[in-house]
Amino acid sequence: MNKTLFALALASTGLLAAPVIAQDSSAPASATPSSDQVAGSTAPAGGNYQSSQPVGSGNWFVDANVGRTNGNSNGGFGSNASDFNFFNGHRGRRTGYGVLGGYRWKVGQDLGLGIEAGYTDLGNYRLRNVFNSDPVNQRESTNAMRGWLVGVNGRINLVPQWYVSAHGGYFRANDNNDRYYDTVSQDLGFSSGNRPGRGSWYAGIGTGWDVNEHFGVGVSYDYFHANAGHYNNPTTGAQITGPKRSTGIVSLTGEYRF
Repeated sequence: MNKTLFALALASTGLLAAPVIAQDSSAPASATPSSDQVAGSTAPAGGNYQSSQPVGSGNWFVDANVGRTNGNSNGGFGSNASDFNFFNGHRGRRTGYGVLGGYRWKVGQDLGLGIEAGYTDLGNYRLRNVFNSDPVNQRESTNAMRGWLVGVNGRINLVPQWYVSAHGGYFRANDNNDRYYDTVSQDLGFSSGNRPGRGSWYAGIGTGWDVNEHFGVGVSYDYFHANAGHYNNPTTGAQITGPKRSTGIVSLTGEYRF
């Protein structure tokens, strides 16, 4: 299922858009512009998404999330998804966060589509260490997946407050920092981790509540899938593609639109 999540997120955006676009195209034309129209625009305001704005307008937004991760090196959601515990850090579960910014257009009365870019860290910081002598930044010992991302997003408001969202795009991850996934490669003296070849993808879905037209809160699930770099043979110089890495995160999210 994880391998198809990226395609599903993008397809969901298209499927959500279809009925809204169809509704707009079948709506009878108004001979007289309504009082809700913005000057210079022929599209009326209304609908469930940003109801005070006309179709064709847009907003900048900033989106932040924090949640619990679960990751491994073989493409799945941790070692035992059925035993997921939001508050327990075993089996690779850590606290992760992300920040996104972008622009979203109102393309239908209930639908917004946009572009986004940002950064995510999926488990390198342990905030509870603020209260002890252990380091808060644990990148050197943990090397959890992190990186920059750029993609597209969609949001449909089923009512003016309740929304469903999806997004996905390109994810540029860190390498695996000389981590080995089998003892044979280590015994042969292969070095691992390489800067090239780390680009892959991310996708996610979510739902939540818009407190007003500027601020909303919600919950989301995001999945990040990336190459781990290459193994390098010190004798022949040959490179062998390393295994994939993946991390999922269940988050609380907040978005501010302006």
